Amino acid sequence: MTTFADLGLPQRLVHVLRNHGITEPFPIQRAAIPDALAGKDVLGRGPTGSGKTYTFGLPMLVRLAGTGASKPAHPRALILAPTRELATQIHQRLDEPAATLGLRVLAVVGGVNINHHIRSLARPVDVLVATPGRAQDLTNQGKLHLDEVRITALDEADQMADMGFLPQVRKLLRLTPAQGQRMLFSATLDGDVNKLVEQFLHDPVAHSTAPVQAAVESMSHHLFFVGDRPARNEVVLRIAARQGKTIMFMRTKHGVDRQVKKLRRAGINAYPLHGDKGQGARTRAIEGFADGSVPVLVATDIAARGIDIADVSLVVHVDPPAEHKAYLHRAGRTARGGAAGTVITLVMDEQRKEVGTLIKKAGVAATEHDISGRDNPAGTPALKEVTGARKPNGPALPPPGQATPQNPAKTAKKKSPSQRRRPSGRNTRRRDR
Repeated sequence: MTTFADLGLPQRLVHVLRNHGITEPFPIQRAAIPDALAGKDVLGRGPTGSGKTYTFGLPMLVRLAGTGASKPAHPRALILAPTRELATQIHQRLDEPAATLGLRVLAVVGGVNINHHIRSLARPVDVLVATPGRAQDLTNQGKLHLDEVRITALDEADQMADMGFLPQVRKLLRLTPAQGQRMLFSATLDGDVNKLVEQFLHDPVAHSTAPVQAAVESMSHHLFFVGDRPARNEVVLRIAARQGKTIMFMRTKHGVDRQVKKLRRAGINAYPLHGDKGQGARTRAIEGFADGSVPVLVATDIAARGIDIADVSLVVHVDPPAEHKAYLHRAGRTARGGAAGTVITLVMDEQRKEVGTLIKKAGVAATEHDISGRDNPAGTPALKEVTGARKPNGPALPPPGQATPQNPAKTAKKKSPSQRRRPSGRNTRRRDR
């Protein structure tokens, strides 16, 4: 068995990984870490959840350690990620290994007061993890300088292309020294991403560990033909009431908010996640989902790449995605790290042809369940068997972030005004006169 030490990582980092139960490298790590440690430009393609963060992050830390000190506002390594969630998770993953080597990692993302980031950059930063927009804002204000960046990594480059970030990414890369090491990791490497590779990477060593298909053996795919929208809505309620962590995907922000309201009215502790939510709300949703206190996350595709949380046992396409890449990235939120997971797509009658084409392009072998002709589609045994669906039975919940109303029984115990003790003393006597 190949170990992280065999790949060239120092024992201090191997020890940190072992403390987190990580002892055997993923395929992309076995393939790319030695080249990254050697200072080569690396081009990596692998499925979501395949361990790309450690693949570029650990060699980056090793190459920086013991090679001098960073100056305030002048990081020596830069990691660009498309979403706040992904940038935050990269920071969390690398923070402890970096501290072990005497290095500091800082994340700067949109949705946070920029003055907070400016103050943080006033101290030396070795590795800066950033969303492109916030990094550009800081450079424009003269609060961030990339002239000493020795190593740059782009994570989920194809999503940055899909989200329109590549012009900002190009501007930022031009601010880094041309001779620096550059690593680009993505689930797909086509179109504009390939142009980025040709422009900024120097004779990169390419590593690809999976085709652009949903090839995770521990992931099962199911299509549930539910008939009309009312039937689908009832099915969603039953699925959301199941035990375990569930991510439900909708196409629009409005759809997410409306679905969360329905679930919470049924007593299901669901939280929304989309681009219009403030950073505080997004952080609460992710943290609650990660620790299990929030069992259901309803999200737009912004979460398809930005969530790396263990034990997500079910992904539900309430709204089928617009194209097959989105299907694969949504599906990749489950069956992570070798765990088992289930992906289901709810298909209304008018969506059958569209979803059939989508599944074919995604290279997915999905089991079909036609429950549309049943009197009660939500109560069919097949749905319960595959998802663990059950009737919701809890009391209605207030909107996320608001306190739950007091227990009526406790409220009833409060004394009425007539039962309250009269104030004593001179004021009482005057009032009685």
